[in-house]
Amino acid sequence: MIPRYQRILFWSLFAGIFLMSAFLLRGCQQAHKRLAALNDATPIAAPTATSTEDVTLYLANDTDASITPTTESLALPQAPTLRARTLLDHLLSAYSLPTSKHPLQSGLAVDDVFLLGEPTNGPDKPSTSSIPVSSPQARQLAIVNLRGSFVDNHPSGIQVEALTLQSIIGTLHAALPEVTSIRFLVDGQPHDTLAGHADLLRTYPAVDTTVHPAPPTETPQL
Repeated sequence: MIPRYQRILFWSLFAGIFLMSAFLLRGCQQAHKRLAALNDATPIAAPTATSTEDVTLYLANDTDASITPTTESLALPQAPTLRARTLLDHLLSAYSLPTSKHPLQSGLAVDDVFLLGEPTNGPDKPSTSSIPVSSPQARQLAIVNLRGSFVDNHPSGIQVEALTLQSIIGTLHAALPEVTSIRFLVDGQPHDTLAGHADLLRTYPAVDTTVHPAPPTETPQL
């Protein structure tokens, strides 16, 4: 037979557990009501549709060493830095498609794009002041921060590396006319070359990089 004090202890513990469960359940119900009231009082913003716009991509072709401007419709953010990064991501991802004439390995290529005040002491000399420029009409320096994985897997060769840089430069020039010069970093640090040839330490002018394919030459008849 169970001693009397053990029965009292058992029923006391049982009553304590019951009271604690009821208290927790009541607290959960009150918290749920408060959250529901907060959600009901907060207006939900209507979703906004992002409209597309025509942009110019400067596409490289390894076969004839050409850079050809091509118009596409894309949805781009309005912020200039995000706009530039999104545009370059789309450009470089196009080179991983099976039909690409400038094949590159798939994967994210650009980490960030920064827009700074253009150095006043020459395009090839680093400026001691890098104050971001807020005016869209100001002359700007674009710094393209490439991912190390993109650089490590980029094909090596004078032509293929030059075409990649020209493709990036021409596309940025067309999308952001206020950008007058472009520099490159890799994982946030200066890097000597893209894949052994194309210089990443210099400052490039932002210009139209269109390169037309060379016309075929006639073989002289003997």
